[in-house]
Amino acid sequence: MKFSKASCIGVVGSGAMGSGIAQVAATAGNSVVVFDTNEQALQKAKTNLSTTLAKLVEKQKITQEESNSIFSKIEFVSSQEKFSNCDLIIEAIVENLEIKKSVFSGLEKIVSDTCVLASNTSSLSITSIAAACKLPQRVIGIHFFNPAPLMPLVEIIPGIATGQGLAEECKSLILSWKKTPVICKDTPGFIVNRIARPYYGEAMRIAEEGIADIATIDWAMKTIGGFKMGPFELTDLIGHDVNYIVTETVWKEFYFDQRFKPSLMQKRLLEAGFFGKKSGRGFYNYQEGAELPKPTEDLEKGKYIFNRVICMLINEAYDALYLQVANEEDIDLAMTKGVNYPKGLLVWSKEIGLKNVVATLQDLYDTYLEDRYRPNVLLRKLAK
Repeated sequence: MKFSKASCIGVVGSGAMGSGIAQVAATAGNSVVVFDTNEQALQKAKTNLSTTLAKLVEKQKITQEESNSIFSKIEFVSSQEKFSNCDLIIEAIVENLEIKKSVFSGLEKIVSDTCVLASNTSSLSITSIAAACKLPQRVIGIHFFNPAPLMPLVEIIPGIATGQGLAEECKSLILSWKKTPVICKDTPGFIVNRIARPYYGEAMRIAEEGIADIATIDWAMKTIGGFKMGPFELTDLIGHDVNYIVTETVWKEFYFDQRFKPSLMQKRLLEAGFFGKKSGRGFYNYQEGAELPKPTEDLEKGKYIFNRVICMLINEAYDALYLQVANEEDIDLAMTKGVNYPKGLLVWSKEIGLKNVVATLQDLYDTYLEDRYRPNVLLRKLAK
């Protein structure tokens, strides 16, 4: 399948992600059909798009003519029959494998045999979704990051049965949408959600051990590491109902590997309904009048926190490289463009020194005697 501006794009789900993808495709000149079973959700998506485009005109990012053109290219529908002429359909619904499988097998009854079916899943197996289809070779993962119009990275994930060349065709389309595509293997969490786990998990472990409080850990990662947001601020922004579930999914999919073990500290927040900013409370209290805790600006402690977290992240990046999840360039590109890391982790590792990274990990391993801290074999080989 060769895509062009004449290709019709279908989107399943009119939530923030589905609407965002539709906006990206329409801005690039494609006609888009957005489907949702919920009429109220469709109306809300339509209103939100109109508001978003009006703001872009106001900020002089686009002209009124461009705004009108983008809006006119998107059709909001409550019947899947409108997908019959689509060349590509991107599903952006709840992260539930059985529901996704049901949607994909249903779509096959409506679309042509040449229509490509893509999932925007952040952590579920593309191969497993494709197994529900009569033509699994047409199924692929196209994972956008939220908000889709602003975030440049798109992970493209071929499953085991995905047709040869389809990933490259999708990459060309995503490039024409002015996004940054990376191709990766169909493994839990793909590139970003796999490698980023220690940013949250190790920070929570440090807090649980009482080495430092959350404000101090956030301060260390921002001040010493140069990260735009600390791990606790970031999980509060993402939402624990999302962040915790991704961690738990990756952990289970990797056969309960200790490196991805979720935090009880975060699980309790989820159980309490403290999802973060969206609910008014998470690790921090966002309610009116609440005072945010002040960090302890201890440089030595800050360096220890940063070094521990960054070495865990680097170890994960080398593990992904070693297991050929993606190439070196795409791994670093994914982390800088997908989660705004100050530098690619593989580049960063060479600045810190591979021997220093291995020494930190080995020290943690010797201290805790946990598999969580085992240095990756490729990292050890290169350090030698």
